[in-house]
Order: sequence, then C-alpha cells, then structure tokens
Amino acid sequence: MPNAYISGTGYYVPPRVVTNSQLRDVYGIDTTDEWIRQRTGIVERRFADEGTGPADLAKPAAEMALRNAGLTLRDIDMIVFATLSPESAFPGSGVYLQQKMGFCDIGHFVPALDVRNQCSGFVYGLATAASLVMSGQHRHVLLVGSEVHSAALDLSTRGRQVASLFGDGAGAVVVSATDEDRGVRGWALGADGRYAETLCQRVWDMRRRPFIPVDERGVGQVVPEMMWAHMDGRAVFKHAVERMIGALMQVFAAHRLTLNDVDLFVFHQANLRINEFIREQIGAPPDKFVSNIERYGNTTAATIPILLAEAVEQGRLRRGMKVAAVAFGSGFTWGAAIVDW
Repeated sequence: MPNAYISGTGYYVPPRVVTNSQLRDVYGIDTTDEWIRQRTGIVERRFADEGTGPADLAKPAAEMALRNAGLTLRDIDMIVFATLSPESAFPGSGVYLQQKMGFCDIGHFVPALDVRNQCSGFVYGLATAASLVMSGQHRHVLLVGSEVHSAALDLSTRGRQVASLFGDGAGAVVVSATDEDRGVRGWALGADGRYAETLCQRVWDMRRRPFIPVDERGVGQVVPEMMWAHMDGRAVFKHAVERMIGALMQVFAAHRLTLNDVDLFVFHQANLRINEFIREQIGAPPDKFVSNIERYGNTTAATIPILLAEAVEQGRLRRGMKVAAVAFGSGFTWGAAIVDW
C-alpha cells in the first residue's frame, strides 16, 4: 500500500488589502484597529473584486501547487475542493475549477468532490485525499481550500463581530502516492451537531417553503438574521480550545508522539487568541508555530494550505519535518492530522 505525501503547495490571495481602519473609514463600521487587534490578532485582510468566485482564487493556487509538484493537468486523478462560499447553491466549486484550469479543454474529465466542513474543510479534505491515494485508487489528488467571504459579510456596525474576522484567499496542495517512508501518517476527525446553529449562515434553509420568502411578485426577501452569518463567540472560543486540544492529543496518542516530536504546528487561523491560548495550554514553544492571521484574517478552508505554502516558500517547512495541523469550525466540526514532510 503506498503512502500519501504532499508533493506540492500553492496559494493565492487577491491584491486588495482592507485594513482594520478601512473597515471604519470606508465601510462605516463602528470599530477601531485596537479593538480588532486585541480580540483577534487581525490587522488586515484581502477582499476579492466583484465577479470573483472561489474557483477563480483557487486556479492560481492550484497551478502553483502543480508546478511545485512537477506535475501537469493530465497527472491529476481527482479534485477535492473545500469551501463554505461556493459560487452557487449547486453545482459545487470543484467543477468550476476543473473548467477554469483547462481540464475539459484537454479532455481530462477528472472527478470533482466538494467538501462542506467550513473551517475544518481542509483537514477533512486531506483525510479524504490521503485515503484515496493510500487505497491505490489515485496517484495524485488536487486538494484545494478557497473562500470568497467578502461578498457575504454584513459590512456594517450591526455585523461587526463577524465582518472583522474574515478574508478571501485560496490554498492548494497535491497529495501524491509514494513508496518512501513519509507523508500523511494519520488524522482524527470529529463533529458535534448539537451546536449546528451556534455558528451558521441560514440563508439557504431548505426546511422552509419556499426556502427564501417571496413577495407578491415572486421576488425573494431575506431578513438579516437569515442572510448573514451568526456566531456565539464565547461558545466558539470555549469549544475550539477543547476540541482542538482533544484532537491533537488523540492523534498524538494514536501515533505515540509527544510535543517534542513535532517540528511545526499549523493551526487554523480563526483567532490569534484561541491559538495562543492552546499553545500555552499544551506547553509548546512559540518558535514551532506559524501564523498569518494578522495579514489575511480567517480564510476558513484556505487557512492551513496557505500557511503550508508560505512556510515552504519561507524555508520554515522542509523535507523530513513532522507537521501537526489542527482546525475547528462550524458544525461544530474539528480535525487534526500528522504529516511527515
């Protein structure tokens, strides 16, 4: 049975920078740079221009990952696309990416799977891609996390709790087969549906008839509490700490690891305070952590692959290092993975 390793990484963020001060000065949100920094660690984020979808951001990230892996489109056996901000309710973003990258132009109609696990989407996607490779079914799986949050943020004082957190961006990896003693060693995944609406966006509520209320002309009308994301920040903080530590300890125990065995921790970038609190709780040294939330905010399914790509680019992540990745998000869902680079 082959091992599954990450053969290439890539990332892309849109060029438009939106600072904390611009949220106040441009969008009129009653907030300050100090207020956001103290609570989240975020200084700025990227917003895509109108007309840009997650597949558009994913394309250059995926192309970079393929170049770094030394592969072409014809080498890819499957696309796994993690996002909470797809172009539309259906179809999934994976088929949009397939078309934009040129797979269809060369008659290479690879399967495309979308993963809807929000901030845990990349870790769930990594477990899926690695399983496909380790089974022998595929040799190279393109795994992408990409988000365009800016189109669905309530950029007003009413929505400031959520609007200040999120940014747009994409990260990609290629998960490939190898006979070498390296790669994705294992993972621990979990979910707790009791908190499904503690962090959610209910605009597409198929329990309603019709799922979006319409007026006498058939025009849909969505009330703010349905249209915008809702979050109980205190509950998310509490459960994120518990579940991320629990997932790490579970995967450590399964592989008989200690903190000293890990060379680099790659945490989902939701809130710097959460990550620093977890680091202090487990007693890991700061120099084993990478972070970019101050520059990009929370890019949900894209945070971990962007971090991996930047760490490789900066020389922080090198062949032979042991990596621990962990994430927590809406659902609640969570996951941790161990990778020998």
